Amino acid sequence: MKRLLTYLKPHRWMMFVSSVLVIALIGVELYKPIIIGNAIDNYIGTFGQPGALGADEAFSGICRAGALYALMLLLGFVFNASNTWILQNVGQSVIYKMREEVFAHILSLSVNFFNTQPVGKLVTRVSNDTEAVNELFSQILAKLFKNSVKILGFAVVMLSIDLRMALYSFILIPFVTGLTFFFRYLSRKAYRMTRTRITELNTFLSEHLSGMKLIQIFAREEEKFEEFSEKSEQLFRANWREVLTFAVFRPSIYMLSVFAMVIVIGQGSASVLAGTLSLGTLFVFINYISSFFEPIQELAEQFGTLQSSLASAEKIFTILDEKPEIVNPKHPRTVAINGRIEFRHVWFAYEKEEYILKDVSFCIEPGEKIAFVGATGAGKSSILNLIGRYYDVQRGEILIDGVNIKEIDKNALRRAIGQVQQDVFLFTGDIKGNISLGNEDIPRAEIERAAHIVNADSFIDRMPNGFDEPVTERGSTLSAGQRQLLSFARTLAYQPAILVLDEATANIDTETERLITQALGKLMEGRTTIMVAHRLSTIQHADKIIVMHKGEIRESGTHQELLQLGGMYRKLYDLQLVEG
Repeated sequence: MKRLLTYLKPHRWMMFVSSVLVIALIGVELYKPIIIGNAIDNYIGTFGQPGALGADEAFSGICRAGALYALMLLLGFVFNASNTWILQNVGQSVIYKMREEVFAHILSLSVNFFNTQPVGKLVTRVSNDTEAVNELFSQILAKLFKNSVKILGFAVVMLSIDLRMALYSFILIPFVTGLTFFFRYLSRKAYRMTRTRITELNTFLSEHLSGMKLIQIFAREEEKFEEFSEKSEQLFRANWREVLTFAVFRPSIYMLSVFAMVIVIGQGSASVLAGTLSLGTLFVFINYISSFFEPIQELAEQFGTLQSSLASAEKIFTILDEKPEIVNPKHPRTVAINGRIEFRHVWFAYEKEEYILKDVSFCIEPGEKIAFVGATGAGKSSILNLIGRYYDVQRGEILIDGVNIKEIDKNALRRAIGQVQQDVFLFTGDIKGNISLGNEDIPRAEIERAAHIVNADSFIDRMPNGFDEPVTERGSTLSAGQRQLLSFARTLAYQPAILVLDEATANIDTETERLITQALGKLMEGRTTIMVAHRLSTIQHADKIIVMHKGEIRESGTHQELLQLGGMYRKLYDLQLVEG
């Protein structure tokens, strides 16, 4: 709660005004019954008695009381409307900031974090949980303050009017208090369970909607529906427990308020008949006792909602407290990246001591074309991840143009590296937006030029809207080859000094591969190029080929040199000839 309240600091004056409005509103609500009670005692209850006011004077007094009551109604409306506007404005402003803070922090987290966190869980944190916290700022805190002051105000006024009647009114307070604490305990458990079940359902939906094609390929629709039905039923039961808790609590508080009303009417009527209590005062107490239990009920319910908001805030803060594994240096060095890459005795492991790379050293000069080959798990892709500093090495160092990459601003480093991966990700939008990734600094002419160089315009020009053609989520309406060509155009549009090709032609048909092969020469020209490929035919033109095996460099040389060496590369080459 203390951490949440720090978000209110920029709005502290608005919250102060809101508090004043709440106190004023409660004052109005407390005063309204007194106006009617006084009218009863002064103008109605004494009418016709000796020494009482005449009909005209009594009617005039009642009209004045009515006008004063109407004024209180108007003031109450103004105070309530103003307070609601302030609280909603503050709540939306706080949640807007929190939502941006959460997503900005998620963007700063390292790749390894996303390897272990379900997408649906993160979506829930940014959307559902922030909305739950919004309710805390826009409603719960204000209502907690309002109802607390309201209960205190009722108690003080009732005690000041008639001590004996006030004590009769408070007889059932211990029972209400006990019931309230019991309800808080049950509602807290119910709210937490509901939030957990919502997260689980969102995670399931996010994962299985993304993998729907695979589900249909293996005809697992019925089984997945049963899993969904089970999780949906768990959420239903959690919501039902929450509803049942409220269904028992609200009538219980209402019954206690009825009993309190019976006590007040019974004792008050006896006092009126005995002449020790005025009829107007009895009306005030009846009105107060009917309103006294309402804020108590709301307080108990708001404590439950408060628990839900705090549970959501706890989950949000868990994300915000996640520290990025890759951090920028405090004083990054400015480097004009030309493309010289050097690994010096690099040891790297994704998990402790389970080294993927073992004492790897090599040097790539600017403009060189280097290829890495080897069996799956040999460490080829890990080298590419380390060059872009998506992970940090445990031992050794990696240098770009003679500077350790840990001393270079990571964003500047990654902007200098253009990476084409085997699995191309396209965003919802259009063709040009997926090439530029929304970077307005890249003019349309440059986008079209990049597409032309990599031969992507061969299919873009055939589309009805050309570069403005809509792209659906993950580019589902495009073929694998077309998505790959767009990935090449995207990389070229950013003009990187270093080009990384990670199995870039693995999903390409023969015709598309021919188009890409024509473009690769232009794409690689003047750039340090690092390639990873299983098909050796695609890397024979490389200046140097490095053979990896179990995280170590076993061989290094040109295609012809490695063939003549007759080692691991030769075996891989002969094996592919046989398979071909």
